Amino acid sequence: MAGNSKRPGAVRKAGSKKGAQVGTGGHKRKALQGKGPTPKAEDRTYHPAHQRKLAAERRAAAAQRRPGTPGGRGAGRKGAGAAEVVAGRNSVLEALRAEMPAEGLYIASRIDADDRTQEILEIAHARSLPMYEASRVDLDRITDGAVHQGVAMKVPPYDYRDADDLLDAAAEAGVPPLIVALDNVTDPRNLGAVLRSGGAFGAHGVLVPERRSAGVTASAWKVSAGAAARVPVARTTNLARELTALKKAGCFVVGLDAGGDMPVGDVAYATDPLVLVVGSEGKGLSRLVREACDAVVSIPIADTTESLNAAVAAGITLYEVAKQRSAAVD
Repeated sequence: MAGNSKRPGAVRKAGSKKGAQVGTGGHKRKALQGKGPTPKAEDRTYHPAHQRKLAAERRAAAAQRRPGTPGGRGAGRKGAGAAEVVAGRNSVLEALRAEMPAEGLYIASRIDADDRTQEILEIAHARSLPMYEASRVDLDRITDGAVHQGVAMKVPPYDYRDADDLLDAAAEAGVPPLIVALDNVTDPRNLGAVLRSGGAFGAHGVLVPERRSAGVTASAWKVSAGAAARVPVARTTNLARELTALKKAGCFVVGLDAGGDMPVGDVAYATDPLVLVVGSEGKGLSRLVREACDAVVSIPIADTTESLNAAVAAGITLYEVAKQRSAAVD
């Protein structure tokens, strides 16, 4: 009823310790204080994103437990010892034709077979490769979302050598060592092409630094056209220091750069134990590597061309070295 001042709840009861106070404004200031930043959606147990996060963790754990299944695609440049997955019918077929080592072949169930898949299966069977039937979802996960066309192949990590192993290979062959060192060459296709040229012109191996350099990936294997199985690749933590060590072991170090002291046709030390150092197309040889060279040579080219691809330059120089060595033997 209007005007009823004794309405229940309007005032505190008599005898209350705090006394009779009307209203509640400002009585609970602590309750109005902030509780910190809002947690991420994936960290809130009631949010769908949290459920997706848990599901992804379960799938990753299951993939680690499942034998013969790679935990990830591994393509591109990962840490040393990381595996790779070659995806796609053409890529897998080329890798098998190039005799690339493989740990397992994954074929989609109910795949639309063609001439490529038939040859893939024939080569895999001849090499006794483990073959697994996988769903499209599994292949998407294995290849990290790459276009796989129902075919993927797991490639083991490459077994890098030491520079001394390359010298030992030359000693066993009874010929002066011929080693190609790559400085700041980051494209694995260039490495593959250098391996192919090295195999054609008698190189005993390729030396690359661990950092800022291409490694032996699936791309390098394919471009090498099988030469990666015959020409070993060594890794070193410091290229300039390794070149100095090779000089102490009796090798001559010749750099290949646009500002060379002589044309490649007049390359010195061609018939001696030789380390040929090739720099990147853009940067050339780094300062410390250039200082470690006994001589620097260049390839004469037309004025309209700025520079040659590192792999092309290496192939030309290897040919000149092989020609001089053949002439010395005759």
